[in-house]
Amino acid sequence: MAIDTITGTENNPDVIDTGSITEVEIEPTDAELLRNAAEILVTESELVLDDEVEELPQIDFDANLVDELTSSELLNLASSVVRSIKADKESRKDWEETYIDGLKYLGMKFEKMRSQPFEGSSGVIHPILAESVTQFQAQAYKELLPATGPVKTEVIGARTAEVDAQAERVQQFMNFYIMNVMQDYDPELDMLLFYLPIAGSAFKKVYYDVSQNRAISKFIEPENLIVPYDAADLSGAERVTHVLSMSKNEIKKQQLSGFYANIELTGDGGNITQDEIEKTIDDIEGTSPTYMEERDRTVFEVHTVLDLPNFEDTDESGKTTGLKLPYIVTIDEPSQKVLSIRRNYRPDDPLKNKINYFVQYKFLPGLGFYGLGLSHMIGGLSKASTSILRQLIDAGTLANLPAGFKARGMRIRDEDEPLQPGEFRDIDTTGSSLRENLIPLPIKEPSNVLMSLLGLLVESGKRFASIADMNVGDMNQAMPVGTTVALLERGTKVMSAIHKRLHYAQRLEFQLLARVFQEYLPPVYPYVTGSAPQEIKSLDFDDRVDVVPVSDPNIFSQSQRITMAQELLAMVQSNPEIHGPNGIYEAYRRMYAALGVDDVESLLQPPAEPQPPQPVEAGLENAALILGQPAQAFPEQDHIAHINAHRSLFMTKVVTENPALQGQLIAHMMQHLQFLAEQIAVERMPEEIVAQQTELQALIESGQAVPPDLIQAVVQLGQQAQAQIAAPILAEMSGSLITSLGQDNETDPLVEIRQRELDLREKQIELDNDQFAAKQGQRAAEQEAKNVLEKERIDTSRDIAKDKLDVAIARLDQQANLKLLDLQNKRGAA
Repeated sequence: MAIDTITGTENNPDVIDTGSITEVEIEPTDAELLRNAAEILVTESELVLDDEVEELPQIDFDANLVDELTSSELLNLASSVVRSIKADKESRKDWEETYIDGLKYLGMKFEKMRSQPFEGSSGVIHPILAESVTQFQAQAYKELLPATGPVKTEVIGARTAEVDAQAERVQQFMNFYIMNVMQDYDPELDMLLFYLPIAGSAFKKVYYDVSQNRAISKFIEPENLIVPYDAADLSGAERVTHVLSMSKNEIKKQQLSGFYANIELTGDGGNITQDEIEKTIDDIEGTSPTYMEERDRTVFEVHTVLDLPNFEDTDESGKTTGLKLPYIVTIDEPSQKVLSIRRNYRPDDPLKNKINYFVQYKFLPGLGFYGLGLSHMIGGLSKASTSILRQLIDAGTLANLPAGFKARGMRIRDEDEPLQPGEFRDIDTTGSSLRENLIPLPIKEPSNVLMSLLGLLVESGKRFASIADMNVGDMNQAMPVGTTVALLERGTKVMSAIHKRLHYAQRLEFQLLARVFQEYLPPVYPYVTGSAPQEIKSLDFDDRVDVVPVSDPNIFSQSQRITMAQELLAMVQSNPEIHGPNGIYEAYRRMYAALGVDDVESLLQPPAEPQPPQPVEAGLENAALILGQPAQAFPEQDHIAHINAHRSLFMTKVVTENPALQGQLIAHMMQHLQFLAEQIAVERMPEEIVAQQTELQALIESGQAVPPDLIQAVVQLGQQAQAQIAAPILAEMSGSLITSLGQDNETDPLVEIRQRELDLREKQIELDNDQFAAKQGQRAAEQEAKNVLEKERIDTSRDIAKDKLDVAIARLDQQANLKLLDLQNKRGAA
């Protein structure tokens, strides 16, 4: 059913042109049948229902709402939407014309010889536009889709081991899925990057395909996605139309699955976009539609906002607000019948924001919704270059094969056949000279001015498109790093900005893909990469991890990456000390990575990890100090023995005459004194603090959850107590050491201090032993008393049992005597 436009209504989606609608017999929908089931009869006092209407069943949120609308409502909706699509398409007519010119000036079709300005004139097209498009596509394709996968992850917020592991799982899975499961992702991206510089805009649609049971990221040709004139971007557009070309069999499959309404479709295939764009593409490819077979049908998938009857937006009180809600409406264009209407917002979203499925890639930002491509920016240069090139070729053709005038009476044998090289052909003249009978046209050689102008145009186009060759090897190797990078960036500013736009668009695409995984993956999805089984969880795709392209938006070519790596290596080699022990290794590793070398670890061994210093004997420490090397004390050493050995060295003439060595020895002995004071402080730690530390350690070892604040409080309390105890001890030992270093007495004050400490410790041990013995004696007395009580209880129980037994025996004897007496009495009576 076609819709004709009438002046005043064609651009107004709210006005329905009823005069242009062909009458079609429409079957009533389920909603009409339910409504007609109740005939309301109005009387003066009551409303009488002929038939009792059952309460309507609850409609599923994801259900197709076509069956809930009447036929007239569906007809009005389809007419309004299709008319709006035609208005949207008409508003971008100038953009389409430029796009068509760009397709023509790619020079992909072999042009036949033209008849103007003369038969057989050149129809060649200058390849500047095609070269620019191909160069861009080759660079961008390699950067956006590396062999290892295009996705990497970033942690949002605080980093923990759990979140890092989650980010690693997401990165591995998405790269595996894109490179192995989504086998059409590679060719789709390849095609997108070819269309993008021509049209200026290209689109991706990310969704879950139930029929294929997997996620899809499909490239959409720019002519097949239509937005309103006033749309600024996809998220703010009130209507986004995806023009689909589907066979009848595909539509039937969707109808049988319940996704489309199972209605009969009339009309022939074909679509409103079967215009100059599609004709131009078919002409370039050398194909044409055949009308012998049934053509595919055009289907409009419209992401729009509607105020549907019976599905209006309401406030908390149930009153309608008049707000239009997001829906996805699918319309068959030939018959203009609605195939599906589905809500396009989440059921738990109070704001009812629309769900976006599309991503726009832009080559250059345009003045409106659509981006600008090379067709828009250097299309004029391509036309001018083509025109000049054709003129030069035609001028050369005319100069090589000159034409002119001849006398009418002059006869030339075989004049219709061209002269062959080295041939002299006979002619008949009227008596005058040959020069007088033949006058050639004044044809000049190809113009040098046009040749220079062509070179200028081509150079300007290449400079804009950033495809001029940059011979990095010809640069001065002694040139400063900043100068090299500046020269490299100066010639590639345009490409760098375009690459950042691609990076941004691909990031949005991966975020939509992650949303699809979050919604449609099972709770645990196992998969295999190489020889190791892996698994991903749908909960891994939360807000803690962001997915971004692996490409660097600041580096867009391998030559730039290699140059940067070379300069980095030169800087590290010039001063390796300040770059640390791993500086040289890391610089070479990045250089190999820039060159694309695989398995770098097999060529470049990482430097060994520095070993921590180990405790050594006191004699080796003395030797190191004499040689000017540092010495380090360790907690587990015998500090008194070390101090005595260092003190003996201090008294030698070698040290007394070397103030610097004296300072090193004193500083090293102070280290030992510090550790010794801490050991003594640990031994004197109060019992209540030791008990708290022991209890905390037991809780941790048992696996119980201990609050971090409690752990920190106990640790700080122990450290404070240890510091308070160690401070006076260290002060006393330090004073004694310094005093002893100034005199040569045989008694070492440190030994005396340590001896006093040992005496005190021995007394403490004796006191502890006495307390332990007293406790043991008390426990033995208590156990003895318990034994006596237990024995008495047992004896009492035995006596009670014996008494009970005697009573039972006496009772049995008495009963036996009574029975015997009774028997005797019976015998006497007999």
